[in-house]
Amino acid sequence: MSSSDYLKAPRKPCADVNHLPGDNGALPLLGDTIPFLTNYLPMSMEKYRKYGKIFRSHALLQKTVVMVGPEANEILLKDQQKLFSSKKAWDPFLDKLFPNGLMLMDFGDHKLNRRILQAAFKKDVLANYVGTMNPMIAQRLAALPHNREVAFKDEIKALLLDVAAQVFMGVEIGDEAAKINRAFVHAMEASLAIVKLPIPGTTWKKGLDGRKVLEAFIEQHIHRKRAQQSDDFFSQFCHARDEEGNFLSDEAVRDHIIFLLFAAHDTTTSTLCSAVYLLAKNPEWQDKLLEEFDALAHSAPSFDDLGQLPLASYVMQETLRMYPPVPVIPRRTVRETEIFGYRIPANTSIGISPLMTHYLEEWWTEPQRFDPMRFSPERAEHKKHFYQWLPFGGGSHKCIGLNFAEIQVKIVLLHLLKRYRIEARPAYTMPYNPVPISFPTDGLPLRFIPR
Repeated sequence: MSSSDYLKAPRKPCADVNHLPGDNGALPLLGDTIPFLTNYLPMSMEKYRKYGKIFRSHALLQKTVVMVGPEANEILLKDQQKLFSSKKAWDPFLDKLFPNGLMLMDFGDHKLNRRILQAAFKKDVLANYVGTMNPMIAQRLAALPHNREVAFKDEIKALLLDVAAQVFMGVEIGDEAAKINRAFVHAMEASLAIVKLPIPGTTWKKGLDGRKVLEAFIEQHIHRKRAQQSDDFFSQFCHARDEEGNFLSDEAVRDHIIFLLFAAHDTTTSTLCSAVYLLAKNPEWQDKLLEEFDALAHSAPSFDDLGQLPLASYVMQETLRMYPPVPVIPRRTVRETEIFGYRIPANTSIGISPLMTHYLEEWWTEPQRFDPMRFSPERAEHKKHFYQWLPFGGGSHKCIGLNFAEIQVKIVLLHLLKRYRIEARPAYTMPYNPVPISFPTDGLPLRFIPR
């Protein structure tokens, strides 16, 4: 059965979603906001078992229709009838913090800007990035404090921001790194602020201030990049023209670069934290990866070398199954429709959850278990349905930087495991919040033992 079989145009207007199975949450007004922010997966899976593959929920001051499973994912992401707006869904959370990011665009506008940004992720460009990233990552990891506990999240986040600034902008952040990283953290945290008033000391005010820091950092480089063209993407973007032959405005360049830097380092930080944690808990996989890395002809892997690491690919895929950086993909309905037999009004918040889909027992063998070989050609559990494994989303909004993320994760794991054995405390379990982006809440304390 195709996704269109579940989706029909209704005959009469529909006023609300109260006719759907579901509930209004535990608290007046707030509904399930607290468990959504602190205990998302258990809460959501309980509702799925109780209500089925489509239900209404109430969190973050709005009612939302939640759809669960690969068929639901296909409906929302494939969106053949252009029923679902990404912009309207993300604007309330990100419009003041990351305006004009690709996620905040729809249809023709999104297609045009995505085509311009795609230049940063072409195969030959990615190959050049590898040459830039290898020495930076190797040098920084060599300086990683060892034989004592280290907050890995802070270390890797700072490293990846430096790498992103260098490969995309041709700029060394230097002494500004801590300030820029803090600005990104505050902007992301502000996206889920309940009270959005610029009151000093509040999460929202810190986010707005963080945005100003990011704007100032990018704007100081735009004039120089426009004056003299160089090979880095930032320079190329400053000289790019739209379909009418006009240069992009300074504001458009600034906003796209900020969002690109955010997406390139925050989501990969999330992935590497989860991957390194899982390797610490499953040390036999450290040995397997090290053997695969040692078999390469070069100590600093080339772009082609990185494509010859199947076990590293399986580990990354399994990490992204268990801890997708973005656990929820929201949309708003552009017009009224019918899904799974239920009528959904126009302008309704509606979403899917890669995280929930990745833990459905009807699609995965022992989903709670770390098992990278489920992605091997012999088993290929992820290929039962095209929209079953979706840490990068899907459809027209599929993550533009997925190949960049893969090469970056592999380079970090290679240099890390060639130099260190990773250890966690006995019985340690990583505490984490999956929303808005999956991060360990304790900084991920680990020990790195030199080999």
